[in-house]
Amino acid sequence: MLKLQSTKLISLLSLSKNLSQKSTTHFSHSNHNPTMSINFTTHAFAGNPLISKTQNKNDLFSPTTALETLKSRITDNTNHHSPNFKILPFRNGRPLATAGGGEPWRLGWIGVGEIRGVLGTELNGDLFVYLGSNVEEDVVYWTIDVSGESGFVAEFGGVRFSFVELRTLMVATDWVDFKAMGNLAIAGHARALLEWHNISRFCGHCGEKTVPREAGKRKQCSNESCKKRIYPRVDPVVIMLVIDRENDRALLSKQSRFVPRMWSCLAGFIEPGESLEEAVRRETWEETGIEVGEVVYHSSQPWPVGPNSMPCQLMVGFFAYAKSLEINVDKEELEDAQWHSREDVRKALTFAEYKKAQTTAAAKVEQMCKGVEKTHSLSTDFNVESGELAPMFVPGPFAIAHHLISSWAFPDQNVKGTECHSKQPSGSVSNL
Repeated sequence: MLKLQSTKLISLLSLSKNLSQKSTTHFSHSNHNPTMSINFTTHAFAGNPLISKTQNKNDLFSPTTALETLKSRITDNTNHHSPNFKILPFRNGRPLATAGGGEPWRLGWIGVGEIRGVLGTELNGDLFVYLGSNVEEDVVYWTIDVSGESGFVAEFGGVRFSFVELRTLMVATDWVDFKAMGNLAIAGHARALLEWHNISRFCGHCGEKTVPREAGKRKQCSNESCKKRIYPRVDPVVIMLVIDRENDRALLSKQSRFVPRMWSCLAGFIEPGESLEEAVRRETWEETGIEVGEVVYHSSQPWPVGPNSMPCQLMVGFFAYAKSLEINVDKEELEDAQWHSREDVRKALTFAEYKKAQTTAAAKVEQMCKGVEKTHSLSTDFNVESGELAPMFVPGPFAIAHHLISSWAFPDQNVKGTECHSKQPSGSVSNL
């Protein structure tokens, strides 16, 4: 599990269960049914089922013990039944995936024999990174980076696979499907760990090479006089919806890298010695000239699809209440920032066809797995009923910004319309 470096951040997140117990999002289908609400069990990339099922270090399925067994399997062609090792290959940050079987996509888990056939004599046990285990199913899960292997076979057992951009899988995921959201979280966790390994090849203290320890859960400097321990890190980012209470408006911004007409929340990194609340106030002031008073925590989301230099960001969401209203945009940071009425934001959420974007991305994954990849811009999928492009839209339900915006736009969870519950196993699961 990734280790946070800020005790202040940890103490704040421990309060989350005492705050908003439900996060509700709202959208409409292309035929403009009444606005629908979806109850999420977690944000996208959260709720990793492997982490919750991982056993303690004394278990047969612990990282160290499992790695020793895996290394022996690599050199032994004998079939073994327990435990079963499943491996998720990545290439250039993209997980192996396949499509079909009634699902938009599935992770491309392969076995030890199959990965041995790909890497041959180049296969080394230290290349594997432990993801977790499921004792009930007698399975240990691993990931491996095969970016240097150009001849990777795209078909195993008659099933075609492809290395798919994680953002594409994110959009393609059926966000009301509990299992699919869990698979997305696994892929995000694996990508974060592998990217961290890629940028942690040398010790930051003495410059010597680092070597993996505890099945890739940490690294250590190879210099005998140093031996510095290095752990995966999370880069916390504050993301905030700034609210004008008096005039019932929300401040949304856009950046040049955004697709046309997309507006979102302000966000920024935390500086050393700064609290989360202070970061919210400073970033809002620097980027828009708006002074913020009260800051209220909403929820958090791991974000493993940022730049490679930051393998995993933790988006910490807040509502921030404005003390001043005049906007002065920092053009080096933002393209624009404007106040938007609640009515306009509701319209943006209502007309944006998030479900259409999801099905289009799922079709793209299927085409890629068939070997027919087509260039397609997901921004064209957000249309109004008339077929004209919507005047504005906000990020989809896979982003915490969407939930900040939608929970402000629709504060009453009992929205008129049909409620669509997540497809998940029975049992009590707390909502964010």
